[in-house]
Amino acid sequence: FCHPREGEVIFSSKLVKAVWDTYPLNPGHVLLVPHRHIARWFDATAEEQAALTSAIAQARTAIEEQYSPQGYNIGFNDQQAAGQTVPHLHIHVIPRYEGDVADPRGGIRTIIPARAAYSKQKQ
Repeated sequence: FCHPREGEVIFSSKLVKAVWDTYPLNPGHVLLVPHRHIARWFDATAEEQAALTSAIAQARTAIEEQYSPQGYNIGFNDQQAAGQTVPHLHIHVIPRYEGDVADPRGGIRTIIPARAAYSKQKQ
């Protein structure tokens, strides 16, 4: 994240850069990365958090210039228990396409598959 390869950087601001994910889940998958090397969302300053949040819209614009997604998943993994494998804060902006999975219902809730289908559990 600290030294992206040529062509990976989509845009850069004072606090944040956007890069195409090297291992995209879908075409157009973008990572938003603070320039300061910090591991967690909660280590970021309020200014860095605001810059990351506002960069989501910029990433969407860049994605839609090249791709035509029908939706998005946006999120981050904070610490190992949440699945964080790279100790540098980054936000995923993942474009979603009709039919990219058999059943997209539940979205990010599917990180714990047994609890994803909450609507079925309430019946």
